[in-house]
Amino acid sequence: MKMEITQQKDNPLQKRVEVYFTIDHNGESTPGRNAVAEEVAKQTKSKRDCVVVDNIESVYGRGMSKGYAKVYESKEAALEFDREYLLKRNGIEATKPEAPAEEEAPQE
Repeated sequence: MKMEITQQKDNPLQKRVEVYFTIDHNGESTPGRNAVAEEVAKQTKSKRDCVVVDNIESVYGRGMSKGYAKVYESKEAALEFDREYLLKRNGIEATKPEAPAEEEAPQE
């Protein structure tokens, strides 16, 4: 898989960089979101938890795909601005603070 970033747009209001890319995967299947997100993170020098792959579309008849990803400044920014189902697809989930165990009241 060979990836090339075709366009980058800075979006400071939503604390992210929007990345458009093409993937050359001739003779292979279309790569999954996780593999694409890792490659985007490597090329943009960011953490994997900050990358949300929005879509990947295969070009008919060619071993090539085009896609769109968002690279956030932090995981917290991704959780704040992006849709929940996309975060779940990309394996980014909020860490919920554990609630203290409730003590059972003595029964009378």
